[in-house]
Amino acid sequence: MKPRFDGRVALITGGGTGIGAATAARLRDEGAHVYVLGRRKAPLDAVARATGATALCADSADPVQVRDALARIIAHHGRLDVVVANAGGFGLGAIGDTTDEDWRLACRANLDTAFVITREALPMLLESRGAIVVVSSIAGLAAGPDAAGYVTVKHALIGLARSLARDYGRRGVRTNAVCPGWVRTEMADGEMQALMELRGIETLDEAYALATCDVPLERAAAPSEVASVIAFLASGDASYVNGAVVVADGGATIVDVPTLAFAGMGFP
Repeated sequence: MKPRFDGRVALITGGGTGIGAATAARLRDEGAHVYVLGRRKAPLDAVARATGATALCADSADPVQVRDALARIIAHHGRLDVVVANAGGFGLGAIGDTTDEDWRLACRANLDTAFVITREALPMLLESRGAIVVVSSIAGLAAGPDAAGYVTVKHALIGLARSLARDYGRRGVRTNAVCPGWVRTEMADGEMQALMELRGIETLDEAYALATCDVPLERAAAPSEVASVIAFLASGDASYVNGAVVVADGGATIVDVPTLAFAGMGFP
């Protein structure tokens, strides 16, 4: 079979680690010319060496830097077909513990990056009748503890994806959102370290096992598993999928929380 992205050009924000890096590898394997964009040069260069992607060091929340990055893509390839808005992070803490600076940082890292990159890329995507995939989280569907900024902006990203799908689907640009649960990334490892300290757990594997013990699949995802969902939504295989929110969480969000205490008792 012909690779699904043969001759296509893709741009991935937050492309230096985790889901972004895995998506770069997946799209490259399927024939795409891939650009990974982020603020940290070293991890971007490492992804470029490992996958054959092209590194673009820029802040995806800065319109001027984004326009310069897009101009480089167009100068080299003359087109852009896929944007994966994956940059994110920050926003931990309850509202009462969240400073103005913390709030602005969460909004900039997650929502502003997706808004700016999609807005600036739209003219190219309209020309190519391309696809946008916005990476949100199951925190965009339900609230975890002490993560007010993160929860708020991940909810907002779903609204952004739906607005893009509503306004530009009729003009040939499809937009969909992906909501991963726990994924074994550097960022999640950091959260597991906190859990290890809190619960006296000695290894990351034990921490992930505890964090996912009530997930039906009983494990966290590998970044490549989320990348495969992103690749599907960005491909022609999803040609009639627009405005969808695809949950990739091992079943975490289908669990009826009030019945957890009855697990193993045959509760109906």
